[in-house]
Amino acid sequence: MRVKILVIDDEESICEILKYNLEKEGYEVTTANSAEEALGLDLPAFSLMIVDIMMERLSGFDFAKRLQNNSSTERIPIIFCSALNGEDDTVMGLNIGADDYITKPFSISEVIARVRAVLRRSNVTHQLMYNASRSIYEPYITFHGLRIDRNEKLCYVDGTRLDLTPTELSLVLFFMTHRNRIYSREEIIKQVWEGQEVTTRTVDTNMARLRKKLGKYGNHIRTRAGFGYGFKEEED
Repeated sequence: MRVKILVIDDEESICEILKYNLEKEGYEVTTANSAEEALGLDLPAFSLMIVDIMMERLSGFDFAKRLQNNSSTERIPIIFCSALNGEDDTVMGLNIGADDYITKPFSISEVIARVRAVLRRSNVTHQLMYNASRSIYEPYITFHGLRIDRNEKLCYVDGTRLDLTPTELSLVLFFMTHRNRIYSREEIIKQVWEGQEVTTRTVDTNMARLRKKLGKYGNHIRTRAGFGYGFKEEED
């Protein structure tokens, strides 16, 4: 079964270019020229979405928020593709929960590489869950009130479910199963991003976002200046 990708952009030419080239790579591609049109599709059927931001009526940011508020679509990876190329725009996109951000004009080779990386990263979450289940037999991984449900691929803090992206879930799962050691950014990229071309800044951005979402348990993620990150069980 081919991987299904949804491309949402109000420029028909962009949709046609992405559809043509992604289908050449073996993906099944559906296009929509507005977020409203996309909402009428069977969204849970897609494995990845490439979403423009500046669209009339419903923006790409608002569309992404709707997906994340629906349990059937909240885990679908999103790549924002936009002419907004400022640092604040990129950070906002990642903070909303996107898995990557591509600026226009783009090269097709870059889009394809990023699509492959995000899909692999999404699969890493499932692989980490599988590896953890082989070494820890309980259905949950816990640390006080922080709990990961491996079967449902969900994370809770004191009984409240967190809204984590697949990348964030992979990060917290990695640290929960590899505690009390500092890992370099390069080691984290290798484990969570499978050694793809991800900058250390991407690691820092995701770690900062994850810390915030974990609340008081974010304090257990320690930064060692010049080295990297680790999950420490003891408190300062």
